[in-house]
Amino acid sequence: MARQTETLANIRLFRSLDSASIRRIDTQCIWRRAHRNEWIIDYEDQSTDVYFVVSGTVQVKLRSVSGREALLRQINAGEFFGELAAIDNRPRSSGIVAITEVTVARMPASVFRNALHSYPDVCDQVLQLLAGQIRALANRVNEFTTLDVRYRIYAELLRLSRPEAGKTDSAIVSPPPVHAEIAARVSTRRETVAREFNALAGAGLIERRRGALVLTDTLALRKLIEEASTLD
Repeated sequence: MARQTETLANIRLFRSLDSASIRRIDTQCIWRRAHRNEWIIDYEDQSTDVYFVVSGTVQVKLRSVSGREALLRQINAGEFFGELAAIDNRPRSSGIVAITEVTVARMPASVFRNALHSYPDVCDQVLQLLAGQIRALANRVNEFTTLDVRYRIYAELLRLSRPEAGKTDSAIVSPPPVHAEIAARVSTRRETVAREFNALAGAGLIERRRGALVLTDTLALRKLIEEASTLD
């Protein structure tokens, strides 16, 4: 049973809806909690529900034919996942695992599609999200076909970072990623990531601080990636 405190009011997708519309959609969702490292959706699952992350963080993982997992992206509170299956009624193309304690609202595909048809802003946001995901995947395909693993690691660090306040060329990754996470993101081994991190630290391009990894010269990292991508 949904409780009064469980609501989609803080989900960005529904930012244009009035409180009555939000309450109506709330009643059509099933609320559940997932523990850290618990799989919420498995790869090729046949379900078509859409999940809204009310609190916590989950990760999207892909599984290769060999069974090896690759980390695609992270989804935080206020975001959602599962929309592809709700739209095309096909098996899940990826799995979703909780990396913190998570509360999600599970919405039937029919309710989700009705929201798309009923609220133009909701539809526009989903279209923008899908376009962004296509562009992100295209960038990753380009990186995997043109860059050695070293430069894929650089690109992933830049993607995870945010500008450091008051400085033009440095950025922060916080919390600092573990080697295994970066390895899963760029399809390599954590030993390779550790070696490249040590090389970057030796070159003065990254620094470790408490609770953060600092990219000291983002322009230099971008230049290295650009030069590598132009080599035959």
